[in-house]
Amino acid sequence: MKLQRLLSYVRRAVDDYNMIEEGDKIAVGVSGGKDSLCLLIALKTLQRFYPKHFEIEAITVSLGLPGAKYDDVRELCESIGVNYTVVETDIGQIIFYERKEKNPCSLCAKMRKGALNDAAEKLGCNKVALGHNKDDVIETFFMSLFYEGRINTFAPVSYLDRKKLYSIRPLMYVPEYEAKSFVTKSGINIVKNSCLVDGNTKRQETKEFIASISKNYDNLPEKVFGAIQRSYLKGWEKPEKK
Repeated sequence: MKLQRLLSYVRRAVDDYNMIEEGDKIAVGVSGGKDSLCLLIALKTLQRFYPKHFEIEAITVSLGLPGAKYDDVRELCESIGVNYTVVETDIGQIIFYERKEKNPCSLCAKMRKGALNDAAEKLGCNKVALGHNKDDVIETFFMSLFYEGRINTFAPVSYLDRKKLYSIRPLMYVPEYEAKSFVTKSGINIVKNSCLVDGNTKRQETKEFIASISKNYDNLPEKVFGAIQRSYLKGWEKPEKK
């Protein structure tokens, strides 16, 4: 995928759901994986020509696990002119060694998001951009159905009243395989995932399930995503254009 195509997906999501307003200061959550780096580059490029002016801060929440190095991310941020902050935490130590969680993903996600939001608030940001792609939307829908017994997925834009912060998801129209393609063709170095359960999670299980049943149903992911957009799920109704 070329940068122009990535931008077309992101611009459409941003416009469809009014994700960016004049004067926004946006904290981009950067794990160092393909999606967060796509998001960072897309928003920085969009910043150059988007009619509404906004600022960007890049923030990485380190889990404190051995092996995670963010030198390449820092170098990328310096090359594109984005301020970069690494938040050091003991989240990995707490989850894997102190609490020894058997299903750590949910708690880990909550703790990482909390640390990210705190850092964004300290930096004066009013929005946090998260790197969830189109596949993540669909997988979260199925995970909510299978493991929680409810029809739900995250919204394109959500508001955390306690922190007075908005979360936005500009990659929500980007298929995962296209994000991978962009990173590969751009020669971007991603950070190796140091999580102890990487590749052995409920999300990975759900991803494989969707891939399996998609063999029997044409365009299943597209149909599910379309159903989500047409649903009455909170946050999915497109706002009126301003």
